[in-house]
Amino acid sequence: MVTGCGGVGALSDFSLKDQEWFARPGKIFKGGNSSIETPPLSASKDVSPNDLISSDGQCPGAVAPGPADANASTEGQVVAAPVALGHTECDVARAIAVAPDNVNLTNNERGDRVALVTWRTGPRPGAYTFTSGRLTSIERVDVPPPEKPARAPKKKRA
Repeated sequence: MVTGCGGVGALSDFSLKDQEWFARPGKIFKGGNSSIETPPLSASKDVSPNDLISSDGQCPGAVAPGPADANASTEGQVVAAPVALGHTECDVARAIAVAPDNVNLTNNERGDRVALVTWRTGPRPGAYTFTSGRLTSIERVDVPPPEKPARAPKKKRA
């Protein structure tokens, strides 16, 4: 019988290389000043109660983040920490560093905790869904357009 891709040996070797690549943590888009840190595909530790956000948007032991000021200048400020699938609820909340606009806590059909946390302001606006304490999806949300700065009145010539 004829086999594709050079036979079974070549195919299994290709699969092992792919498995190794997908299993390791690393950086994507290396070069220049930009890189995206990626977490390992499997969670390294169990989610504890200290990793879960409360219904009022607070994390245990954390200082309450202030509301986002849409008019504040972002020049000279530190860029928010990375956010990736698999991060815990409080890891994401700390990375965004702005109080969430809405927190909805429910359970799915398996009884797992599901948290839908929405940020409409801040460095990463979006609807973040967590299942069993880990980030499983991020969706775009409509954000209000930034207010135009008020112009100073023109001086009249004398």
